[in-house]
Amino acid sequence: MLIAIVGALIISTSAPLVRLAGVSPATSALFRCAYAVPPMLVLAWMERRRLGPLTGRPRNLAWLAGVLFALDLLFWHHTIDYVGAGLATVLGNLQVFIVAFAAWALFRERPSRNMVIGTPVVFAGVVLISGVFDSAAYGANPALGVAAGVATSIAYAGFLLLMKAGAGRSAGPLAHATVVATVAMAALSPLFGGADFVPSWPAHGWLLLLALGPQVLGWSLIAYSLPRQPAALTALLLLVQPMTTVAVSAALLDERPSPLQLAGCAVIVLGVLYGSRRAQPARDVLEQDEQVPKTSTV
Repeated sequence: MLIAIVGALIISTSAPLVRLAGVSPATSALFRCAYAVPPMLVLAWMERRRLGPLTGRPRNLAWLAGVLFALDLLFWHHTIDYVGAGLATVLGNLQVFIVAFAAWALFRERPSRNMVIGTPVVFAGVVLISGVFDSAAYGANPALGVAAGVATSIAYAGFLLLMKAGAGRSAGPLAHATVVATVAMAALSPLFGGADFVPSWPAHGWLLLLALGPQVLGWSLIAYSLPRQPAALTALLLLVQPMTTVAVSAALLDERPSPLQLAGCAVIVLGVLYGSRRAQPARDVLEQDEQVPKTSTV
């Protein structure tokens, strides 16, 4: 859990770094993966020496995860463009509910009653962020930002679920996914506004920092934790990211969402925290309750 939290804190700097780079969404999405490929290949080689090559189903799942990761980043970097770094990160983390219900179907990790109750609360927060009822909404296009943010969450959830099935590995699947994502983004970039393949300095510096920090270090830590705990719990821990990003974006980028949008952000975070409070399968929770002495204060 601590490893996942540290990883989430590191990737919380992603959106501010994208804004600081000042390049098109497709360009920042492409180069954050392209610059990350060499160090990821080194980490994958070290893991391969211990565990052998990544082949068969885990490798194929990693390739598919790479395609979804490419879509996740392309949609998300556009969301940043539409509503700013802070709100975009909150919207991108709607994946918590998608992961929870998908994990029920795939891994028999049954969602709790709180998760079911929290779902409409979260979508109420999304409506507030969209600016539908707010003439002072922050962002170039809040409504389009919400649409892109929801698309981000769907692709993000698929990526997390596929990475969870990585046969207990982290570096190998993530390296495969990163390479595939780089190729996929280069191919898909014309559909997302096009990418500049030769950005100038200081954009290169920000993109390099984005690749080595959030992409390599942050996601390596998260990928390590994914196979080792319930998918919904990992998704919950990643909520450290949006809360931190909103604060960093306000401090460094002078982003000032409207009061209604900030209220929507709070509603989403509180709804997800409430909904994900019991991320373990109900059967496991009952088994643990039976093992705890009646006098326990757990």
